Amino acid sequence: MQKFKLGRILITRGIADIFGQDFSLELYEVLIRHSSGDWGDVHEEDKISNEIALKKGYRIISSYKLRKTQIWVITEADRSSTLILLPDEY
Repeated sequence: MQKFKLGRILITRGIADIFGQDFSLELYEVLIRHSSGDWGDVHEEDKISNEIALKKGYRIISSYKLRKTQIWVITEADRSSTLILLPDEY
């Protein structure tokens, strides 16, 4: 069940280089996890922060491992956009 809107979906050059220019099924599945409140591989305090962000309208950050690569998913506070990126692109 989707807990919040993702807005416009964006990917960085690093994600495009790994997963291709076309939006892959793997990335789609990560977005479903992210928007349903499965924050992935984050510390407990980050999970708590995301739950607060849901209620207060703050930025939401998740982390997942795909193809042996850690990726981050960030939804802006105003829910206008969600960015998928590599941690070193932050």
